[in-house]
Amino acid sequence: MAKKNNEKAFPKKRKNIPKKAPKKNKKTTKKTGLISPEETYGTEKITVLKGLEPVRKRPGMYIGGTSIDGLHHLVWEVVDNSIDEAMAGYCKNIQVILHNNNKVTIADDGRGIPVGKHKTTRKSGVETVMTTLHAGAKFGEGGYKVSGGLHGVGVSVVNALSKWIEVAVKREGYVWTQEYKKGKAVKKLEKSKKTKQTGTSITFEPDPEIFPKIEFSWKKIITHLRQQAYLTKGVKITITDEREGRELAPKIPRVLSFYFEGGILSYVKYLNRGEKIVNENPFYVEKEKENILVEVSLQYTEELNGIEMSFANNIYTEEGGTHLMGFRAAITRVINDYARKHNLLKSKDSNLTGDDIREGLTSVISIKLSDPQFEGQTKAKLGNSEVRPLVGSVVSEYFSAFLEEHPQDARQIMAKTLLAAKARLAAKAAKDTIIRKGIMEGLTLPGKLADCSSKNPEESEIYIVEGDSAGGSAKQGRDRKFQAILPLRGKILNVERARIDKMLSSREIKALIIAMGMGVGEEKNISKLRYHRIIIMTDADVDGAHIRTLLLTFFYRYYSEIIEKGYLYIAQPPLYKIEKGKKMEYAYTEEDKKQVIEEMSKQSDKNTKAGKAGFTVKKIGQDLPEEEKVANLSIQRYKGLGEMNPTQLWETTMDPESRVMLKVSVEDVTKADETFDILMGNEVEPRKRFIQTHAKDVKNLDI
Repeated sequence: MAKKNNEKAFPKKRKNIPKKAPKKNKKTTKKTGLISPEETYGTEKITVLKGLEPVRKRPGMYIGGTSIDGLHHLVWEVVDNSIDEAMAGYCKNIQVILHNNNKVTIADDGRGIPVGKHKTTRKSGVETVMTTLHAGAKFGEGGYKVSGGLHGVGVSVVNALSKWIEVAVKREGYVWTQEYKKGKAVKKLEKSKKTKQTGTSITFEPDPEIFPKIEFSWKKIITHLRQQAYLTKGVKITITDEREGRELAPKIPRVLSFYFEGGILSYVKYLNRGEKIVNENPFYVEKEKENILVEVSLQYTEELNGIEMSFANNIYTEEGGTHLMGFRAAITRVINDYARKHNLLKSKDSNLTGDDIREGLTSVISIKLSDPQFEGQTKAKLGNSEVRPLVGSVVSEYFSAFLEEHPQDARQIMAKTLLAAKARLAAKAAKDTIIRKGIMEGLTLPGKLADCSSKNPEESEIYIVEGDSAGGSAKQGRDRKFQAILPLRGKILNVERARIDKMLSSREIKALIIAMGMGVGEEKNISKLRYHRIIIMTDADVDGAHIRTLLLTFFYRYYSEIIEKGYLYIAQPPLYKIEKGKKMEYAYTEEDKKQVIEEMSKQSDKNTKAGKAGFTVKKIGQDLPEEEKVANLSIQRYKGLGEMNPTQLWETTMDPESRVMLKVSVEDVTKADETFDILMGNEVEPRKRFIQTHAKDVKNLDI
């Protein structure tokens, strides 16, 4: 969730570089003496890229970048073709194999890529698909009714960005193979042995010239493919890891298979595992209407937060879209109608809001349509206008029937939503009394806040510091121009277990909300945030870790926008101060400490010809290991920030030129949500299992 980030306060200004005088023998304009436009930009400057060259030149345009996410996107592109075959009803089995030497195989038992000669390209269908952008059966009629790949660039992009790739197609009674290197065919499509099977197998090796780091993540792959199996019920996806050198059973392949008859109904049950369920019978509908297949499942839990996932043609629409809007409007309308009909809402009562109805709701919305229109190249939001009323009508009809047919589940759902409405009204009253307009605009800041002089959020940062002692050192050591300090006394409220009205009664949380200045609840406005670096700085002990976790829970549950924008950081104060004579070094990790001691040991060997090495330790009750026994060595283990004076705190933890910080980010929202629920929720048993599972991974245990 957090990654290392060497954070600088401000970028250094570039020095003014004098313009060079134009060289002689160049055509210049009379007025300015500069080179003429005809000379600097002519037709000879225009580069024409052929075939797959544009992909290798600008891979980020096709796979989002060359990071780890871009690397895994190659796997998703090939798997998507197999999923398309499964959605068309021709594929039942998909295999993904991770080999040694960074090679990956994706195979299916679909129809196989056509092998005949294409009338336009005059190449085989296989070579056309593998080497031509925007070539595929997803554009014309009869190839695919529904597909996830819109632009037909999937497998050709994988070919372009691979050092080596081999295609094997089982079709028309034979196995057909062809090999490529860096997007270009090495030889023509060859017909080999006979077979009665059909399908396509693609094995590729990503090009190290394109990807700086090639390391496929088992966890990332199984998470994505499990989701695809839920969304395509009836298809079996098997993942095999043959790579040697893994931490567990390094020479024995690990194999995992996913197969779900229930589709997204099974997905909702999976997302709700370990939770207290409100309606025992989850709602599920699958209905094709106007050539659009609508599949929706939902179930309530006793949690305060919900999980909402929407998909179009198996593509996760992170930003929602018209299908999600139709679903939300429908369930809000249905539940309010039910409450009025059964006199649960009186005539004087206002309707339940969408937030009331979505509290604790786990829902998965999946639609499949022939012509999806996504907003943006990342396909994060669906834009088809006809989808909203269609999804709305399907959900309204079948969810209304569900509530009438399951009166016990309906009563439980209504009790949950009515309680959420009461909490909302209580929270509104609490906000009205403690956070007035003037306060939220920063006119009345908390007394304990030592604010910075700068009013520019982009250069301002606030340290949330544990305790008054460390807060005092931070206030003295900071740069007052752009660094603000907010000390917190004790542990803040665990917001995972509390509704917003109780949260707003906490003095420490109230001070933090007011200091940030962006509001709370539905009044939040990220543009009003007063600091673009919010830094959690706590002690390196158990209490400090607990306070840090409570703060992370607060930000994740109520201010996720701050995390999404990349504004939240965790300070990394040193663990050790190591001194030998007049020389002093800080160590931020155990590895740093070993390296510093090793360097000091070498210096000690040079300076000491004879005699026994002496050492001292400033941590009572702990003996140094033999390798740390260096002459005149002093090691201090920092237990708290208050042990540092202002100068030390500045130079180790707060100076933008030398500090190291962790930038908080969320890669997998569902997994993060689950983890917070396990660690900070009401249920003890899941937390106990988590601790037992990960106990051996703990380092630097503070006892």
